[in-house]
Amino acid sequence: MKLNTKRTVLVGFAFLSICAFWQMYDNLVPKILTETFGIGESISGVIMASDNVLALFLLPLFGGLSDKCNSSLGRRRPFILFGTLAAVALMMALPLLTDSFHAAPEAWKLICFIIALGLLLIAMGTYRSPAVALMPDVTPKPLRSKANAIINLMGALGGIIYLIITTFLYKTTSDVYVSYMPLFAIVGGIMLVALAIVMFCVNEPKLVAEQKKYEDEHPEDNLVQVTESGEALPADVRKSLGFLLASIALWFIGYNGVTTWFSVYAAESWNMTLGQANTCLTIATAGAIVTYIPSGNVASRVGRRKTIRFGTLLLAGSFFAAFLYTMVSNAFSPLLYVLFILVGVAWAFINVNSLPMVVETCKGSEVGKFTGLYYTFSMTAQIMTPIVAGWLLENVDYKALFPYAAIFVFGSFITMGFVKHGDNKVEAKKGLEAFDVED
Repeated sequence: MKLNTKRTVLVGFAFLSICAFWQMYDNLVPKILTETFGIGESISGVIMASDNVLALFLLPLFGGLSDKCNSSLGRRRPFILFGTLAAVALMMALPLLTDSFHAAPEAWKLICFIIALGLLLIAMGTYRSPAVALMPDVTPKPLRSKANAIINLMGALGGIIYLIITTFLYKTTSDVYVSYMPLFAIVGGIMLVALAIVMFCVNEPKLVAEQKKYEDEHPEDNLVQVTESGEALPADVRKSLGFLLASIALWFIGYNGVTTWFSVYAAESWNMTLGQANTCLTIATAGAIVTYIPSGNVASRVGRRKTIRFGTLLLAGSFFAAFLYTMVSNAFSPLLYVLFILVGVAWAFINVNSLPMVVETCKGSEVGKFTGLYYTFSMTAQIMTPIVAGWLLENVDYKALFPYAAIFVFGSFITMGFVKHGDNKVEAKKGLEAFDVED
């Protein structure tokens, strides 16, 4: 059995589009809210959490709706098409309102900005679950960790393209106003190109039919049998799923607490420009990119659970090390690049294997629903973390950010110890076969 890499890459362009947008959103919107509109960190954190509040409802809803869709385009592509087009149209209003407010501050412009932002987040919520569910729809269960590695690689590519562009476009000091219109336009272009690739190069109905035929011919690959759509999971599987979802929430609380506030943190603590701060995030993304494929291969040999637990330990340790550094220095040093590389490596080990563990427990007809369940818990976590982390920055100390993240990520290491289902079947190889790296 061998993964169709070309097909997986083409499917991954949908996730590339999503990640390019969210990298920009997490990177720019906090700066726009605090620096242009003059909103405090706590209130900005509430606004930043609103996307996760919406996602809490939208992602399971549209994931389930896509499961039931019978369009000639397939189950997922109609949502990807209309969601992307609406998002690109709405996102271009944000820099227009931001530039206008800077030139002539008026309350109605801030209100319009918040309304446009809310509509944009709704548009993004309509197609995220369907886009992510497309990969397991067309991939055999034993290969989903490796396929998810490629999907995450595509997502990281979208994020790193944005970061590199930002690094070169914005080199001015942090106290000089710059328009973000070019950056929004570039990301919108990336999203439209990715959409065109998915719509014209991915024949979803044909690929889904091939996948269904494969599953019918290989029932032994279904490690957890759920005989009918909607049937309750066995009690032991349900317990493992609960601990797995709790783990997902915990590591997202820690990781997104850092990523949401890092551009503001870097400017405040290290007097860094947006381009300099993004260099750190670019390095972390690069560390993830080079690890995505190896992490899928590691999981296929030692199991997804062990691979994830190693990643959570490494991520918590990296965040704690960053805290120790800030206790002895208030200036950025290239030594921190090493920590950001480790952050990326750790996140790859975690992120590649978590979604496959969730969808491993369901039938193919419910992949969208369980993908939405995954995002329900990750987004629930992200509802609280911008608010709590923002409150810590404003009322305690900026140095509280990294220990806050480390504690929650380490908590996920503990809860993952109770997960007993959703792992891939690991078969020991013998003799010369042990050196074979093919599927």
